[in-house]
This record gives sequence, structure tokens and C-alpha cells, in this order.
Amino acid sequence: MSGQGAYILGCEGLRLTPRERAFFAEAQPWGFILFARNIEAPDQLRALCAELREAVGRDAPILIDQEGGRVQRLTPPHWRQWLPPLDQVARAGAGAERSLWLRYRLIAAELRDLGIDVNCAPMADIAEPATHPFLKNRCYGEEPETVATLARAVSDGLLAGGVLPVLKHVPGHGRATVDSHLDLPTVSESADELWSHDFTPFKALGDLPLAMTAHIVYPAFDEAPATLSPRMISLIRQEMGVSGLLMTDDISMKALKGGVGDLSAQSIAAGCDVILHCNGEMPEMEAVVAAAGAMTAAAQARADAAIAARRTPDPIDIDALEAELSGLLGETGNV
Repeated sequence: MSGQGAYILGCEGLRLTPRERAFFAEAQPWGFILFARNIEAPDQLRALCAELREAVGRDAPILIDQEGGRVQRLTPPHWRQWLPPLDQVARAGAGAERSLWLRYRLIAAELRDLGIDVNCAPMADIAEPATHPFLKNRCYGEEPETVATLARAVSDGLLAGGVLPVLKHVPGHGRATVDSHLDLPTVSESADELWSHDFTPFKALGDLPLAMTAHIVYPAFDEAPATLSPRMISLIRQEMGVSGLLMTDDISMKALKGGVGDLSAQSIAAGCDVILHCNGEMPEMEAVVAAAGAMTAAAQARADAAIAARRTPDPIDIDALEAELSGLLGETGNV
């Protein structure tokens, strides 16, 4: 195909198979995403990142979910264990903003050392009393202004470390009371309530280079999930002001019903720039590639702008940052 593909893909294991290598060379995904199944040790992971980039013949972005807490693909003994974000915010108190900058600056250093240059954070969803447990302690707070401030600290820490942040889950996942990995949530609040509360942090962070949609229905605007809804994608772009490359949440999640090919075509038609497909299963990846095709000119421009935002990390004293973070958290051991 000509141009870069409108998709981000995973792979099966710890190293690329010959079939994967040939497939990626032909399909030219814009980027790749890694999961626990792809991770064993630092040297193995560096080699896998090199293989992925060699397969497409360019410095393609490599993504991971390294929020810390329950959602972290890099774990001990090779990498730090982190508190759930909401727990860290509570423990740091008035130092929460600085503590999150430090946390994600340290995470960025871990990622860059391996060849990973995109982290799927910050999560600007607002914690609510009824927020599903799969999401609750991954949030940063319960008030829009707090969440916006802390999400900005997360993104700034990553950017300072040469890692691109991904704003998620646009336009807001906090009120979801079911796990979108398993079922489709509906958020039934009024448009006024959503704009004054749930959507606020995303509007404040609309300048970030990358963003990810939510597989959620907002009946105040449309009966289709946001990922598949032209109305919702227009709202995200025009009214919310999210200007970066817009990827779907994982298109193979069970919240969306139907084949991944049809869902990919619907997402692109709705206005998403790229499809995120995570499970590494070859038949599904082939369907995504066939349905999504090459990036549009507008998507490619946003993709190029995101890549241009990657920068050489500022030098840091890791021991000093760890000590400062531990002090903010009242700890003498693990951060």
C-alpha cells in the first residue's frame, strides 16, 4: 500500500515471527502497541522494538499502557511498581501535581531506555461514586479542575522524558458503570451536565498530540458509541477542540459488537484517524488493515505533527527525582 496505514497493531509474542515481519512490511502500520505477552526482560524488549521498526523501515512510534498501579505492562523485578494513580494523589496531598510529574518523568525514562516512545496516559476521566472498579483508582480525582491540572502534569512529565502522551478516554469514561472491555456503557447525563463536568478536562487538554476515544454511548448526543459516531467525533474535534491524532480505543474490545473490519470502517468513516487493534491475532489484523486502509491526508498531517513533538529527553538525576517523589509520598522505599 502507499502511505502509512491508519492503524496501530500488536504482535503475538516476545519476538516477531517471519509472518508478522512480512505482514508489517506490507501493511505499514503507523505504529505498534505492546502488552504483557510481549515483555520478558529489558534486552528482549529492546530487540523486539528494533524488530518492529525494522519491519516497517522507519522510526515508527511504539505504544504501551504504563499508567502505573493496576494498568502497567512493565512490572518488577525489572521495572518499578507504582501506586494506583488515585492512591498516589491522595497520599501526596498538596504535592499531588508535582508527584505525578515526577512519576511520569521516571516512567518516561524507563520507556525510552527500551525504545518505547508513546504512553497511553494521561487518563482525564473523572472519578465518580459509581465509576466502575476497572477505572476508579486509575483516575486522578473527582473534580474537573483537579483532573485537568493533574492530567497536564502527567503529560508534561512524559513529554519532558521524550515520550508522547495519549489523552484518554475522550470525551469521558468516568460515569461508566460497566467495564467497556466486556460490555458497552451508556452515560445518560444531559448535554449541559456533560459539558460542565465530564468533558471539561478533555477540553483543557485538547492540544495534546495524541488522543483516544471512549467506547461509550452518550444518548444526549447520539445512540452510537462515541468511537463509531460522526456526531461525537465532530463534537470532540470542533466543540471540544481535540486537535491531535485521534485513535480508537482497542477496536477488539467487547463493548463494540460486530467484526473488527466493519468496526474499523465505521470508525474511520466517523472521523477517527487511526484504528487501535491490540490482541495481535493475525486474521483480525488483516481485517483491520483491509478496512482502514491508508491514513487520510489530514490524519497523516496530525500523525506527522505528533512525531515532531517527540523530543530528546531533558537530562535528569534519577536518584534525586526518586528521592523527591518518595518524600512527597512519605515513603522511604518503593515509589
